[in-house]
Amino acid sequence: MSRSKESSTTEPKAMKTSFRALSAYAKPHRFTFAAVLLCALMGIAADLFQPYLVKIAIDDNLMIGKNDYHGLLMICLFYVGLSVSSLFFSYLQNNLLQFAGQSIVAKIRKDLFQHIFKQSMSYYDKTPSGSLITHVSSDTETLNQFFTQVLLSLVRDGMTLIFIIVLMYHLDPTLTLYSMIVIPIIAIIAISFRTYMRKTYQLSRTRLSQMVAFVAENLSGMHLIQAFHQENEQMKRFVDRNSSYFQANLREIRTNVLFNRSFDILGNLSVAFITWVGGMAVFDKTIEFGVLYAFITYIRQFFQPINNITQQWNTLQSTTVSMNRIWNIFATQPDVNDKQNAVAIPLPKVKGEIHFNHVKFGYLKDISVLDDLELRIEPGEMIGIVGTTGAGKSSLISLLCRFYDVQEGSIRIDGTDIRDIQQANLHRIVGLVQQEPYLYAGSILDNVRMFDETVAREDVIKACQLVGADSLIARLKDGYETRISERGSGLSAGERQLISFARIIVFQPKILILDEATANLDSQTEQLIQTALQIVAEGRTTLVIAHRISTIIHANRILVMSQGKIVEEGNHAELLSLHGYYEQLYLHSQGSMDAAQSIS
Repeated sequence: MSRSKESSTTEPKAMKTSFRALSAYAKPHRFTFAAVLLCALMGIAADLFQPYLVKIAIDDNLMIGKNDYHGLLMICLFYVGLSVSSLFFSYLQNNLLQFAGQSIVAKIRKDLFQHIFKQSMSYYDKTPSGSLITHVSSDTETLNQFFTQVLLSLVRDGMTLIFIIVLMYHLDPTLTLYSMIVIPIIAIIAISFRTYMRKTYQLSRTRLSQMVAFVAENLSGMHLIQAFHQENEQMKRFVDRNSSYFQANLREIRTNVLFNRSFDILGNLSVAFITWVGGMAVFDKTIEFGVLYAFITYIRQFFQPINNITQQWNTLQSTTVSMNRIWNIFATQPDVNDKQNAVAIPLPKVKGEIHFNHVKFGYLKDISVLDDLELRIEPGEMIGIVGTTGAGKSSLISLLCRFYDVQEGSIRIDGTDIRDIQQANLHRIVGLVQQEPYLYAGSILDNVRMFDETVAREDVIKACQLVGADSLIARLKDGYETRISERGSGLSAGERQLISFARIIVFQPKILILDEATANLDSQTEQLIQTALQIVAEGRTTLVIAHRISTIIHANRILVMSQGKIVEEGNHAELLSLHGYYEQLYLHSQGSMDAAQSIS
């Protein structure tokens, strides 16, 4: 009971907050909206005076037998003029509203995309990428429909209703009062349907988001699905989600049809009622026939804007849901933020000393991945990090890049806590090459320099030559201008990794991290990376998470991690002499399984 009350009270507050935020985006276009209002006013006036002209022609000319052909001609010309004016102002109104609406939605879409970029890694751990795609594309498009359809209907049809009531009252107050009997019935239908329709549209949007998220997940893992022959199983799961969305859509359509048809019936009954009451009044000569004609025309027009508004009800509901979802994202603040007094350390002054000072961290509050980790790394030192899956190697690197914040302790670079350094500056100090390099759709040149036009082409070529990628790129049809698709499809894993490695060299970080960067490379390509690494690591602090022991044999120091702790430390020879955990890993990597088992 208390939960339902709480949700019922928070929902209007969320809606109010969302509309307030939307109005802030609309404020710079207030003059455009004023022009839309003026055009709507002129267009409605042109529309509604047309029946009144016919009423004048009937009562003041035809019914009294007055053969004023000149007067009838003037009324006809005036009628045509009103029609043309209505067309002109409607055209102008729609174009102005489209411009304002598209501009607002484009700004929201830009801000939303920018806000998503600011989120911490923990946000992406919890939020499916398909849902974010839905928010940026589908939900913002729903807001566009709000401005171009719903708002247009509310303005134009709302003002039309008011004007019709005024004109009807001017023609005959008694018939107007009879006509207003249906207003309470309309209100009852709208209120009774409102909650149910909102739930229906919210259910439909949620199931659409789930389906898009499922599709995005399957596309990103397609190689795994095909490798394990999971096509049929994933197809069944997709059919379930598709069917669920289909059922929600049918429910939405049934509700919408029932809602709209109720007003159609009310409209027809009202016309029949007014025709009977007005007809009796014409027979009794209490009103003129022209008045009855105009009144029946207005009563039919009275239900047309109501029907238009109700037809936009589903879009309004979808808009409300989309607005709440979008502003829930805007309300989400990143876990990792720059402090107000965060500093930017000039790159030339960075030495590269790293200190993990009694660090404790876990992705979940109750489960620690790193526990009281103490580690000092000297400037220019090359550190190899090995250990089995789940040992905490990647967590160590993620904390140094400040993708997450430590729960206890601190991480310092040259004595400065990285939480006191601006993130943009920190990410220039620390360069990262991951196991699965990400390439963007574009040229190889742009991928190496990350679309930064300030980076000279010559610098890109030098970096590629340094890592041995130049010869590979030269074999491509357009060389450095070769266009590659998203994720670098068409290039081998080694070629993608070499491009990613060249990217790091171009930006010259003071601290270099290789997160199992040679795991997917063949022996020849790995040798190219090893050679380049010796050159790049010169004068830089380098951390190498190794999948292959051969990658870090020549490191100044090797850290062996297990269950979030450093269990062994030393160079390759020193660790082998301990006959401990490192030796087991080394023998496994050499294929000496029997020897490793006898040691354990």
